[in-house]
Amino acid sequence: MKLIYIVDANASDREGMKQYLELSGYEVQAFEELHGVQLAIARQVPDLLLLDVNLPDGDGFSYIKKLKQNYVFPVIFVSGRIAESDRILGFELGADDYICKPFSSKELVLRVHALFRRIDVSVSAFRSGSTWVMGNSIMQLDEVSHLFSIDGKQVPLTAAEWRIMSYLVSNSGILITRSQILEHCFDYSFESYDRIVDTHVKNMRAKMGPLGSQWIETVRGYGYRFAGHSTASHAVVASEDKE
Repeated sequence: MKLIYIVDANASDREGMKQYLELSGYEVQAFEELHGVQLAIARQVPDLLLLDVNLPDGDGFSYIKKLKQNYVFPVIFVSGRIAESDRILGFELGADDYICKPFSSKELVLRVHALFRRIDVSVSAFRSGSTWVMGNSIMQLDEVSHLFSIDGKQVPLTAAEWRIMSYLVSNSGILITRSQILEHCFDYSFESYDRIVDTHVKNMRAKMGPLGSQWIETVRGYGYRFAGHSTASHAVVASEDKE
């Protein structure tokens, strides 16, 4: 059973989300303030955090910025701050989704289901780990141990970044449009959210170092392409050459 933490200052919203998620088979703990969830995370890391922005003892945006420095579990903002600038900021800070209030309980549950489904698909894609090369650089990915490294240096990725990387790598060498990334990694298909994809890719490249823009190529006006080559395919070619 997946564990979900909720932080929301509104008692009605907080209890409503808790009730519907529990009815959907999740274990849920709800908190009114950041202090409570901080103590809970120290004891047990959740599978998902539902986080409001305006809270009695702090700002959700500031909190997630610090949280992502030490944890990689997914976060969904659930907030009455519905301006596009707020939504974009939430994604820039590492959120996996942003649900605007008011919303239906069914929508919330469907969004949570979709998030966990995408994560499960990503885990299956890299269950045994994989190694990729580009020139003299080597990239290794292992979703089970949640390790991603380039030339032996570990690179921390958020849950959303893992899904994007998984999708790009599984389509190595193929042009992937922003719309495809939105639909496969976020369940979005709105043009206004294209900037979210660019923001995530920008953050990923920065973490990947000087070769980030070479591993993930920009196809101007269309989208992105992963430029790495699987060592497994190299091994097959080498074997065929020997024969």
